[in-house]
Amino acid sequence: MSGHSKWHSIKHKKGAADAKRGKLFTKIIKEIIVAARMGGGDLDGNPRLRAVVLKAKNANMPKDNVERAIKKGTGELGGVEYIEITYEGYGPGGVALLIEVLTDNRNRTAAEIRHALAKGGGNLGETGCVSYQFKRKGIIAIDASKYSEDDILSVALDAGAEDVSNDDGMIEVLTSPDDFENVLEALDKASFKHESAEILKISDTRISLDTEKTRKVVRLIETLEDNDDVQNVYSNLSIPDDFSMDE
Repeated sequence: MSGHSKWHSIKHKKGAADAKRGKLFTKIIKEIIVAARMGGGDLDGNPRLRAVVLKAKNANMPKDNVERAIKKGTGELGGVEYIEITYEGYGPGGVALLIEVLTDNRNRTAAEIRHALAKGGGNLGETGCVSYQFKRKGIIAIDASKYSEDDILSVALDAGAEDVSNDDGMIEVLTSPDDFENVLEALDKASFKHESAEILKISDTRISLDTEKTRKVVRLIETLEDNDDVQNVYSNLSIPDDFSMDE
């Protein structure tokens, strides 16, 4: 799995800055509203909602915010109706990009995504042009300085994990979406505190670029993620362990 989630680690490091700007909470609230609208407000009967509420908990979102978002999704409280859209395209060097958005204005968001891609050296593609490369996986990140990889490996594999690796100071546990909650619960019971736990999309096919182009792709992804309507940006870019954004 090494290399698959390097960008996930970078995202985790910049997550605190996003939270300060209020962007992280805003994005999670949108996810909760849509998940509750589609599957109801009962956590036990709505796996998607459970996963998003876990994400909110990891981000230290107040319980009241979570409950209010669920009520907006179920219609108990009034709120904006969001549309789910996935854009597919390419970044510098032909890197595949999968951009998931939740928006209340399809035309505005499409224009903003198209502009960001063009400015960053990318372009939109046809529906289905890159999505086939990505699969949903559970990724649980644990601080490697606090725990033994071998100990985590034993617990995680027994609970159904697919892989465990140590990447950039984080022990990362890879699971199928179906086994994600079981593995997370087993790690929690074994007192392994996680730094983040999400169901994301990763590509088994990776592209390696030179340092300059890699920086361009990372800047483009950061620009896209700064858009309030963008929930997730996935790519098949392979980022070296010694990568730095410093020129």
